[in-house]
Amino acid sequence: MSPDRHARTMLPIPDRPKPGLTTYDAKDPDTSYPPIEPLLPPEGAPNVLIVLIDDTGFGASSAFGGPCNTPNAEKLAAGGLTYNRFHTTALCAPTRAAMLSGRNHHSVGMGSITETATSAPGNNSLKPNTKAPVAMTLKLNGYSTAQFGKCHEVPVWQSSPMGPFDAWPTGGGGFETFYGFIGGESNQWDPALYQGTTPVEPPATPEEGYHLTEDLADHAVNWIRTQKALMPERPFFVYLAPGATHAPHHVPQEWADKYKGKFAEGWDAQREKTFAKQKELGIIPADAELTARHAEIPAWEDMPAELKPVLEREMEVYAGFLEHTDHHVGRVIDAIEDLGVLENTLIYYILGDNGASAEGTLNGAFNEMANFNGMAALESPEFMLSKMNELGTPTSYNHYAVGWAWSMDTPFQWTKQVASHWGGTRNGTIVSWPKGISDKGGQRSQFTHVIDVAPTILDAAGLPEPTMVNGVQQSPMEGTSMLYTFDKPDAPERHDLQYFEMFGNRGLYYKGWSAVTKHRTPWEMVGGTLAAFDDDVWELYDGSTDYSQARNLAGSNPELLAKLQRLWLIEATKYNVLPIDDRGIERATPEIAGRPTLIRGNTQLLYPGMGRLSENSVVSIKNKSFSVTAEIEVPVNGAEGVIIAQGGRFGGWTLYVKDGAVKFLYNLLGIQEFVTVADEPIPVGKHQVRMEFAYDGGGLGKGGDVTVYYDGVAVGSGRVGMTQAMVFSADETTDVGYESGTAVSPEYNTASSRFAGTINWVQIDLGDDDHDHLIDPEERLRIIMARQ
Repeated sequence: MSPDRHARTMLPIPDRPKPGLTTYDAKDPDTSYPPIEPLLPPEGAPNVLIVLIDDTGFGASSAFGGPCNTPNAEKLAAGGLTYNRFHTTALCAPTRAAMLSGRNHHSVGMGSITETATSAPGNNSLKPNTKAPVAMTLKLNGYSTAQFGKCHEVPVWQSSPMGPFDAWPTGGGGFETFYGFIGGESNQWDPALYQGTTPVEPPATPEEGYHLTEDLADHAVNWIRTQKALMPERPFFVYLAPGATHAPHHVPQEWADKYKGKFAEGWDAQREKTFAKQKELGIIPADAELTARHAEIPAWEDMPAELKPVLEREMEVYAGFLEHTDHHVGRVIDAIEDLGVLENTLIYYILGDNGASAEGTLNGAFNEMANFNGMAALESPEFMLSKMNELGTPTSYNHYAVGWAWSMDTPFQWTKQVASHWGGTRNGTIVSWPKGISDKGGQRSQFTHVIDVAPTILDAAGLPEPTMVNGVQQSPMEGTSMLYTFDKPDAPERHDLQYFEMFGNRGLYYKGWSAVTKHRTPWEMVGGTLAAFDDDVWELYDGSTDYSQARNLAGSNPELLAKLQRLWLIEATKYNVLPIDDRGIERATPEIAGRPTLIRGNTQLLYPGMGRLSENSVVSIKNKSFSVTAEIEVPVNGAEGVIIAQGGRFGGWTLYVKDGAVKFLYNLLGIQEFVTVADEPIPVGKHQVRMEFAYDGGGLGKGGDVTVYYDGVAVGSGRVGMTQAMVFSADETTDVGYESGTAVSPEYNTASSRFAGTINWVQIDLGDDDHDHLIDPEERLRIIMARQ
């Protein structure tokens, strides 16, 4: 192998022309210049594929003893290595930010999800420019780079169509290509997609067989084929991050039906089955113990008999969802093999960015947004039973019950968000690299963490960790390369110290021991009382003899526990964990949390054609009085369609014209609709239409009275019984003059939503102090500027 001619610690690699003879005439025989050579990584650098599945617990996949068939994961494991002590951060955005940077999640500002960012350095969702992502390093070293799927690392105030795009995959993320969605989750049947930074619509409808996971796999396969056809000498870095298996659990019915009747015995029995299978496969040590169910998690036998068919179906849908996802991951791996480049492709197949999600309530959810709004009680057992056959379909936004999440984390305690215990942070991981791994089908039990992925990739590629990127000096990566484990199954672990923290749940791993304390319960999102941090009860586990954290040794070894607690505090100080922040509802409000907000003041002016505006791009009308005024021009044959809509089928509101009359509809979680209709059609010509909502007050999520006006004259009134207090949707948007995604009102669909007529402007005003029901067009901007 010839020596590398590049000094790669400074990126981009500086252009350094070699001095020499410059001739006057290009035809001079002494004219000589070296050929232009494209920048490439060192010879032998592998292609890299990272597959990161969402919300999949350690005990879900059949590759790790679980009930969900994942034959492609099993096949990859048979030719590669299985890691049974690989860890994540217990939550999605933090895991992704840590993995892509090689640094701890608080080090890159992602102490929690972007939607709960604060102004504290460890929680502000802003990645320092001293910590360049691995994709950027690879790109600047000659790799082709592409991301397909979920990106949940964009600060919410930068997620509008106007950016800025520094934190987007194709901005500062280092990816030359991006096709996917921005945010924590997506409707699998009707996602809000981006190509780069440009909003695009799905290429087909659910009725035509569209599903997001298949679409992402299609794009990944096509990109890899194109890359190898045009640049065969250049290695690729592909990051495939499907929205699956995060809620909503959406999958074609035939995949869910494969599991009919397989979960009739419930989650307690399923844990026993999975535990036995894990031992049979050797995935867990022979002396591992199955941890007990905590009192906060109900026993299967204690669940209402009338609800059990629904609970079974929830798990059938989830199992089909995971198998369906594995199928499409397999298509991508098969495409790499068909191209003849699998031999030198380093693949990480990480089954979960955290433990299984317990955010679906004790009964599960038809619309998971109900729980996020503190309204889970609306989904009664009777309601859930009536919706059972819709679970997984385009008319649902479903999630499974807490008990199933706990079962999918077998043999560990707890679930996603609980960073203290392995149920929240230990995820089954498979690594394949035929050229670099000779121990086919081997298992590795060294402690490893998601921050180890980036340094492993650089190590495998023969690339140094950069000290300078884009003129900014870099801080060292905090992960440890896993390359030493590839052919040394018994090598002493090198990553032997690691802190964990999420919403006050915290823990520390040190040389086999773990000290942990659970502070907050994931499914209790609104209300509840939390203990003071100093009152949290810590537990101590010896990982050398207790794989699953089943035997708490805190009482018998208080000195060691105190030492590890102190060490946790040292690590927390080092990596920006402090101050610990366990706030919930407060962090949803930008002003309280201390993060910027895109929209300031009490007024927002919008124009026709504006769309795909995220909830953080629009002034919030929740828990307060508000009005919406629009100037429209009605043609002779009448107006029809959406004036403005926010949200979609599973929660939101819309002002629209139907049968010539203006209507306001408030859609409560897809469960109940409140409609106010004007008593008469809107006349031909230019008019102002307006709706006013007078909030009842007295708390969150209350109702209010609605009045509709034409040109300042009341033409209709109605009532909204209750409202959504926290969020309409994680993926639906606000659109003016049409509606993207799913439709708020059942009276139209997105294809028929476009406004027939002219919309000049739409203005949203907060508060109930607007007694003049007409807005002078010449005064609009002055009013807005005054209120800013």
